[in-house]
Amino acid sequence: MMQSFGQWLQEQLKVKTQKISVNAGFTCPNRDGTLGTGGCTFCNNQTFNPDYCQTSKSITTQLEEGKQFFARKYPDMRYLAYFQAYTNTYADLPTLQQKYEEALSVDGVVGLVIGTRPDCMPVPLLDYLALLSRHTFLIVEYGVESIYDRTLRRINRGHTWADSIDAIRRTADRGIHVGAHIILGLPGESIDDMMAEAETLSQLPLKILKLHQLQLIRGTAMAQEYLEHPDDFIRFTPDSYASLVARFVARTRPDIIFDRFVSQSPPHLLAQLGWGLKNHEFMALVEKQLKQGKHG
Repeated sequence: MMQSFGQWLQEQLKVKTQKISVNAGFTCPNRDGTLGTGGCTFCNNQTFNPDYCQTSKSITTQLEEGKQFFARKYPDMRYLAYFQAYTNTYADLPTLQQKYEEALSVDGVVGLVIGTRPDCMPVPLLDYLALLSRHTFLIVEYGVESIYDRTLRRINRGHTWADSIDAIRRTADRGIHVGAHIILGLPGESIDDMMAEAETLSQLPLKILKLHQLQLIRGTAMAQEYLEHPDDFIRFTPDSYASLVARFVARTRPDIIFDRFVSQSPPHLLAQLGWGLKNHEFMALVEKQLKQGKHG
């Protein structure tokens, strides 16, 4: 049985811990004109922002509202402030310091998870995060999405695989826990391509991996691309995707912790019918495949 992200957190922090998403009002260089204005072709941040994550609310308010949900059931719970929406290192250093430290000042918050792009980690910020990580729990999570430059160009990602390698190595060299996010099923990628990603990522100093299946979101460029070129996409059922994930896990370095395998966007945002599976139900499918050795 693989170690879960929750088990790993418990080992690290010695207390039950929950991530709470915050929207700190950042944008993205792929949206504000620095690299582009359209964003990634798959992207709609509404798909993963909880209702309480609104930029009209302070970081403190968002965290307090998130805490209320969990505190009823787990009064001793501790929390990680998860800077999730858009690119959470895309501002000047004083602004970033103020936002991170506001989150850490909230009672019960014991650390940060910072989601960002691999081309948005300047040296002065990394210096600050290295100091911060000495006295608080910290994960930096990079949206890698694919190891293939042809795919990154096609999805209008705006960075290269070389950028990801550089950012992951520089961050790990500072003693910071590093995570990466990968989407399985991007257009033009074969099953063999996806399997190769597991082995390639395992060569980097990653501690955490997050996977999810490609979801086609209403109104995105990728949803339109699917209508025009459906043969360029591999569309999974829950069982076929669970089989893919089991094979991916079997090819990944054993000490890498998987935070997530699947994502379920709100049904009203999906361009195609979703699976309707809860995370623990999908996890059971993956574990069944791993136990049966169906990952050759």
